[in-house]
Amino acid sequence: MADPARTHDLVVYGATGFVGRLLAGYLAGAAPAGLRVALAGRSRDRLAQVRGELPAAARDWPLVEADSTDEASLAALAASTRVLATTVGPYLRYGLPVVEACARAGTHYADLTGEVLFVRRAIDRTDAVARDTGARIVHACGYDSIPSDLSALLLAEQARADGAGGLRDVQLVATARGGFSGGTVDSARAQFEEMGRDAAARRLAGDPYALSPDRDAEPDTRQPRDAGPPSRTPDGRWTAPFVMAPFNTRVVRRSNALQDWAYGRGLRYGEVMGCGRGLPGAVTASAVTAGLAGLAAAMSLPPTRALLDRVLPDPGTGPGEQTRARGWFRSVVDATTESGRRYRATVAGQGDPGYAATAVMLGETALALALDGDRLPGRTGSLTPATALGPVLVERLRAAGHTYEVEGSR
Repeated sequence: MADPARTHDLVVYGATGFVGRLLAGYLAGAAPAGLRVALAGRSRDRLAQVRGELPAAARDWPLVEADSTDEASLAALAASTRVLATTVGPYLRYGLPVVEACARAGTHYADLTGEVLFVRRAIDRTDAVARDTGARIVHACGYDSIPSDLSALLLAEQARADGAGGLRDVQLVATARGGFSGGTVDSARAQFEEMGRDAAARRLAGDPYALSPDRDAEPDTRQPRDAGPPSRTPDGRWTAPFVMAPFNTRVVRRSNALQDWAYGRGLRYGEVMGCGRGLPGAVTASAVTAGLAGLAAAMSLPPTRALLDRVLPDPGTGPGEQTRARGWFRSVVDATTESGRRYRATVAGQGDPGYAATAVMLGETALALALDGDRLPGRTGSLTPATALGPVLVERLRAAGHTYEVEGSR
């Protein structure tokens, strides 16, 4: 519903970036007629170029100049819209002024961050303010971390409906095909640089409850490790560490805590990458494990990080259209409840998970915030996809072609 006090219903901030252009393109096809959408960024000329490449439905979208280093421009941007979706990263470097401006203005906010340090700082600075102004601040609205967050929610809801008790042991096995962009690399670089400078940041990144709303209230439940040697699932699939697990797992645990541990006080939640079966699966799992360990070591040291910068993609670049179209993702999430009953959730979709599919996820998140306010959970403040949007977002993503299924008790 339009707010006459605000010029726009939805603004895409960072529309000239790689993912910002994809998001704008998705919204040009998915936003209903009459929704007042605008594009925002530092350069009006570049925004006009992006708008000119979009479908006809977007040709009249307004353009708004705003810069993350200009507090006044961000305040004006946030005050002009009911919802702001931002793709401007690394969020640790550029994101805090944006989320603070939205919290102060009472503007609903969504981003694509996969950065634990940024989300922790954003929670500390904006949660109380946003609760006072009525803003929903929703982090991690792409492949980081919607499949993880919503699958855990659906599993807990099904177990509760069956009277099976809370979730106890939950493991997500992710498989996917896609590329990666310079923005993703830059976000990882920003986190490693911060951890290299600050011992407290390193400790926070290693805390399984780093995003908890009340760390002291968390149960003393030993959580699965985010990294380790290759292993096998009970049905024989080889697995390796999942690069997104150190972030996604914290988001799921925050969702549990924000709902008064509705998933279970003893929830143990972990994520791994599926690598196949037999000898090929074992070889792949070993190679992935070694590669991730080497990459983490290289990103941790300034000299080797500088060498990587010469070969990794630059910010603003990413996989081509063909790679994005051929990509896909599938997450299988097995859960055991406190009563011993077993459930399985499957989340899947077409398109490169970090880009084509992520544009769908963030786009539908933004549309839900703009259009479905009366159906959303009655929470404000610093939230997660599951706690801010829950079943409404599941419904939207299913309608957009993604799979969200939960099998009955097994």
